[in-house]
Amino acid sequence: MAPRRSKRVSAHGGNAKIATMRAPPMDTTHRIRAHFNASAQLKLAAVDTMAPQIARAAALMTSALLADGKILACGNGGSASDAQHFAAEMVGRFERERPELPAISLATDTSILTAIANDYDYSQVFSKQVRALGGAGDVLLAISTSGNSASIVSAVDAAHERGMRVVALTGKGGGRVGELLTGEDVHVCVPHMVTARIQELHLLSIHCMCDAIDASLLGDEE
Repeated sequence: MAPRRSKRVSAHGGNAKIATMRAPPMDTTHRIRAHFNASAQLKLAAVDTMAPQIARAAALMTSALLADGKILACGNGGSASDAQHFAAEMVGRFERERPELPAISLATDTSILTAIANDYDYSQVFSKQVRALGGAGDVLLAISTSGNSASIVSAVDAAHERGMRVVALTGKGGGRVGELLTGEDVHVCVPHMVTARIQELHLLSIHCMCDAIDASLLGDEE
């Protein structure tokens, strides 16, 4: 027998109708535990592959910062939040007090983003900013779970045009972004196909980079 459907009309004049389905009781705690286990298992399985690349990425960023360069970060959706998160850790602090470090998220200025998307094409929302703000000696942190986001691909192209090096955070094999990277760039690719798991390791990778940058600039701390 098919599950019963019930419709609920919103309190705002009935403009939106929300259809709900009655389903058998679900063990939500079981599902949550499964997410925790999957995330933990992937982190442990991926550390040997990813740690050397994360270390290379941090070293590249540190060298750029010591040479008065800056880091531009970009991504879409959850990856946009990761770009902002990274810039906040650099300009503010990670876990230790230190001088401010120059990093800019290209995903935050709504006037720039909407103007470029409206007047040109969404695929150019980051590449135009890279050409405007980036230069030789700077680093682009390009974040895409699939590696195929058109706006990130264009940003990588623009960074290379400007003489910048790229740190790419991807998953699912790296996609088009992975194909564009040169030997001077760093590719941190999560060996997984599920977006949520990839994003979880992207955030962990960002925290590892921030810690490694601080350790390089301030010295190791137990």
